[in-house]
Amino acid sequence: MIKVLKSGFYSTIQDLGRFGYRDKGVPVSGVMDEASAKLANMLLGNNTTDAVMEMTMKGPRLLFSCNTCIVITGAEMEPSINSLEIENNKIYDIHKGDILNFGNVTKGLRSYLAVKKGFLTELKLGSRSQYEMITYKSKVNNRDEINIEDFPFSKISGTHAKISSNWMNTEMLKVYKGPEFHLLSNKQKKQLANIEFTLAKENNRMACQLDEKIENHTHSILTSATLPGTVQLTPSGKLIILMKDAQTTGGYPRVLQLSEESICVLSQKITGQKVKISLID
Repeated sequence: MIKVLKSGFYSTIQDLGRFGYRDKGVPVSGVMDEASAKLANMLLGNNTTDAVMEMTMKGPRLLFSCNTCIVITGAEMEPSINSLEIENNKIYDIHKGDILNFGNVTKGLRSYLAVKKGFLTELKLGSRSQYEMITYKSKVNNRDEINIEDFPFSKISGTHAKISSNWMNTEMLKVYKGPEFHLLSNKQKKQLANIEFTLAKENNRMACQLDEKIENHTHSILTSATLPGTVQLTPSGKLIILMKDAQTTGGYPRVLQLSEESICVLSQKITGQKVKISLID
């Protein structure tokens, strides 16, 4: 069991998502940075589908009431065990009574905590991913108690994966043509390729908006299916990039679709940072 002493800015339990219910309006949800979450589970020998804790901007303070092993990946958040600083991408034994604490983010935006065998929160529609109106709780709160499995200490404690975090610095988002890409004018296509876009303050698990606009338009479409990574173009020329908790349909033209890799990159960007769009086949 883990007791949440402080929940941090915005922490949730997530796995790889909730699939097979989009026709009923249920978002995929799941981890924003899938690459980092999978890495954490793989280092521990977990299944890649095991639930992790996703922490945004400022991490929590957690009291462990059992033994386990942990790994932290993704953004750097000044983690420590009993006030002793620890590193990302390294396996640590946790003893009963230990306190794991996180500070403010110093690089990236979202950090991932994996425990041996995963977080054992409620399973709804085949997933443990927290989402309002689907799960009992939509996020981790102060004084929550979260089930985990008591586990003997790892024989590979201290193992450290040398993973470069330079990818978090890249500004390039690789995208495919969306279903309505053909509606764009040549001028709009050039603007998409040449503008250095800024992440707007509207940046969360549902969507990321970009400040700069391209030429406006009058195109309308019937409400159609969307996915995480779908880039919608509003009539004013504003771009909205849908993320993991986004709605399953939308009425704006779907001009681009982010690659899976670029969804991970974008999930680690903060308001005010720059991105560029690169069209790939």
